Amino acid sequence: MASELETRVLRKITYRIVPFIMLLYFIAFIDRVNIGFASLTMNKDLGFSPAVFGFGAGIFFLGYFLFEVPSNLILEKVGARIWIARVMITWGIISGGMAFVQGSTSFYTLRFLLGAAEAGFFPGIILYLSYWFPARKRAAVTALFMAAAPLSTALGSPISGALLEMHGILGLAGWQWMFLIEAVPAVILGVVVLFYMTDRPEKAKWLADDERAWLVNEMNAERAAKSGTASHSIWRGLADPKVLALALVYFGTSAGLYTLGIWAPQIIKEFGLTSLQVGFLNAIPATLAVVAMVLWARHSDRTGERKWHVVAACLLASLGLVYAGIAGSVVTVLIALTLVNIGISSSKPPLWSMPTMFLSGSAAAAGIATINSIGNLGGFVGPAMIGWIKEQTGSFNGGLYFVAGLLVLSAVLTLLVARSHRRSAAIQPVAQH
Repeated sequence: MASELETRVLRKITYRIVPFIMLLYFIAFIDRVNIGFASLTMNKDLGFSPAVFGFGAGIFFLGYFLFEVPSNLILEKVGARIWIARVMITWGIISGGMAFVQGSTSFYTLRFLLGAAEAGFFPGIILYLSYWFPARKRAAVTALFMAAAPLSTALGSPISGALLEMHGILGLAGWQWMFLIEAVPAVILGVVVLFYMTDRPEKAKWLADDERAWLVNEMNAERAAKSGTASHSIWRGLADPKVLALALVYFGTSAGLYTLGIWAPQIIKEFGLTSLQVGFLNAIPATLAVVAMVLWARHSDRTGERKWHVVAACLLASLGLVYAGIAGSVVTVLIALTLVNIGISSSKPPLWSMPTMFLSGSAAAAGIATINSIGNLGGFVGPAMIGWIKEQTGSFNGGLYFVAGLLVLSAVLTLLVARSHRRSAAIQPVAQH
């Protein structure tokens, strides 16, 4: 049974940290995928083909990939407070700049710069949580943080749809207003981070002395317990085969997530709906995904099982994408998109609990960033392939089946990583002895 002190500390740090980082990720995700709503009118205004749009939407992740690992290593050196503030202010300014895109070159350039600016935010928060929460609590906390992604789709979709209706005010198109207005919160919250965020438990003046001492001792003991079996070196974090395999698992889930974020509005709009109607309908699958994700992560924490929680979720998402390809009405498309949303969202918290089973310290910083940066290239490949296949065939189906195949591959690789970890854990005590 948890002690009264432990319960009090965990409740206090959860209330202090989790709602705030959820808000940050909520804004980050809106600025990352609002391009999907902009496309409903922007593509026609600027003459973008499906291939140009898919490539531009996806090139965000090339910038993200190149700057991810350096960004996370800087965060570990300078502290989360300063670095997360820097990330948010620069991405807010660049996101607002999207309102002034003139053609494909400026579109590609700004999306690439947005990815570079936002690099380090997500893995930085995952690393930050490992400073504050014991491993046994981390999947549930990560799920709450990550629930901000489907929540941002659920709440952001109707807002984005409504902002598109501002077309013509002060001579600006609706999509220009959407980019400008949705960029403001990132800049404001970047400033708030400087005053609100605490880098490490040792600096938490908002904890009582006994609470702070318990948390510092707990986290130090966890690091010490892992020191025999977990790897600490940066190079080990970058080169561990299990890290590279998990990066490929994440690649499939990212392809699925950003296929949804970037193309779902256009898939729904094909049934002849207005932008506002698309906004409200696109919110339904994401709302259900939030609930499923939190319950699934709690079950994963309660049972201590990660592997099958990732595998089952990936296969459900794959099934949903196949169904979306054959769906013939708004209702069946929404059912299919709900399956994809639930599967993609539910796979991520147990997946993010796997790297810290065998990495800690600088290796964890490098390893988590490596998984996220390579994995997020799926956010480039998925949307870009869907755009290219749509241009070649006139249909979304081939692209949806392609991403479904990537998710099946993710499920298979998860099984292989778990098997490899089990084998090395069995060998480790013998080697140390």
